[in-house]
Amino acid sequence: MLLDGAEIRSCVTAVSDAVGKKITTIEGLPEIWAEQKGLNAGEAANTLHPVQQAWIDEQVPQCGYCQSGMMIVAVELLAKNPNPTVAQIKDAFTNKPPSPHLCRCGTYVAIIDAVQRAAKP
Repeated sequence: MLLDGAEIRSCVTAVSDAVGKKITTIEGLPEIWAEQKGLNAGEAANTLHPVQQAWIDEQVPQCGYCQSGMMIVAVELLAKNPNPTVAQIKDAFTNKPPSPHLCRCGTYVAIIDAVQRAAKP
């Protein structure tokens, strides 16, 4: 999830660390996008975040185990760097503490393609 816009691992984060901070889960990504684009509530209700849409368009998920974390990292990356290189995308998924995001199905090519697609809107 995102805590004040930064990706964290909810499984190792104490609830007390989140007090007074903005928490965004994968379900909240459309709201972030709507706020960035200045959409009203009605428009926002029918909108996916570009990362979510790219995941669909590129048919990334297979088992789905890693997808929430992968999308959250992609959103964080694109907020900091709207046009990342392939090396920067790989770095975001593999070198960020406390541990890398791993895809059990090996859909890394599709994940990279989806992040690049999401960077285009």
